[in-house]
Amino acid sequence: MIALASMSPTAGAADDTVKVGVLLELSGPFAAQAKQISNGVNAYIKAHGDHVAGKKIEVVFKDTTGPAPDLAKRLAQELVTRDKVSFLAGFVLTPNAMAVAPVATEAKVPTIIMNAATSAITTKSPYIARVSFTLPQVTAPIAEWAAKNQLKKVYTLVSDYGPGNDAEATFKKVFSEKGGQVVGSVKVPLKNPEFAPFIQRIKDAKPEAVFIFVPAGEASVGFMKAFAERGLAKAGIKLIGTGDLMDDDVLPAMGDASLDVITTHQYSAAHKSPENNAFKKAYADVAGPDKRPNFMAVGGWDGMQVIYEVVGKLHGKIDGDQAMQVIKGLVIKSPRGTISIDPATRDVVQDVYVRKVEKVGGQLFKGGCFCLPYQIDNVHELPTVEIKRSYQTISVGEFDTNKAKRELGFNPGPVEGALKRAVDWFRDNGYV
Repeated sequence: MIALASMSPTAGAADDTVKVGVLLELSGPFAAQAKQISNGVNAYIKAHGDHVAGKKIEVVFKDTTGPAPDLAKRLAQELVTRDKVSFLAGFVLTPNAMAVAPVATEAKVPTIIMNAATSAITTKSPYIARVSFTLPQVTAPIAEWAAKNQLKKVYTLVSDYGPGNDAEATFKKVFSEKGGQVVGSVKVPLKNPEFAPFIQRIKDAKPEAVFIFVPAGEASVGFMKAFAERGLAKAGIKLIGTGDLMDDDVLPAMGDASLDVITTHQYSAAHKSPENNAFKKAYADVAGPDKRPNFMAVGGWDGMQVIYEVVGKLHGKIDGDQAMQVIKGLVIKSPRGTISIDPATRDVVQDVYVRKVEKVGGQLFKGGCFCLPYQIDNVHELPTVEIKRSYQTISVGEFDTNKAKRELGFNPGPVEGALKRAVDWFRDNGYV
């Protein structure tokens, strides 16, 4: 075992440099997702410079090759003891993030989760914080939406690992509490799943809808291909899921089969804000003008924003405990909207949106003017600290809300009540 606690992560580092060790699945089946995160990291540095508080920010990338917890742990140890990093970050997949938790704790190195979404990750070390999302956080809203839109019988299909387990459990709990029935469930392998036989089983069960969670990328494209080939949409079976399914990066490859699919997630490239416009421009400068960023790229961008905030507030002198105190309760403006880090759980608090895939200017996008805020009732009953409230307004000029009411369950109320809730939210969250 490598003795980590006896060494300060910055002990051997140059006095004018702060190193960030980023562990990503840069090769193998999850390389596309890792590339989104690394592009997000590099885009943030390009847009904001590589110096903070007089210190040069140096990023050291390490390839975990896929779900490889032993390798991830060894690489994290090397980053701490050999490269003398002050931060660890990255992690497409939960198993790798879980494996690094003991390293973060022993070395007291702040560790920023940029994607991995199993709810328990932040409980594994007091030095872990997350800027991405959890599966319960983005699953509960689609379960409520399904119930509110008169779906009574739903089949679930999830990938067989931590986030899939979280998604399935949350959907079943929330949907059942709202009066719905899960008529069947199936778990598919994380690596190279063959969807066709599972989808045929779902079709034979004749549910009203199927809820799906698979990792963004090849798996989501493969599922959509099998869903179309087996004719579930023609059989009247609706498709709902978390936003991983309709990932911005691969949405164009899915074609018209993705039209009208309803998902819930925290980011869409169609989101309208100055922060998102700046992010997309910086991303294009790094990745190329024909590349579309997704929620993982946002995780890389926001993770670096948190690190820059810490370096700035600590004047370049990084101490693990002091860094975590800065991170707890931190509020930043993200391309997805304003987010914060819950002081108790070190997990992200953010808006989650119901989105429908539609064509905008001949291209497929999630949302457009139908990317509506969604509020969860009784959030304290969910497995982790989730969404607090969501009252963000998306300005789209003149538009008719009838389609949103009909297809997304949008239920506007009196303006007086909305204003009161907005003021309460700002007061409760310390803005006024």
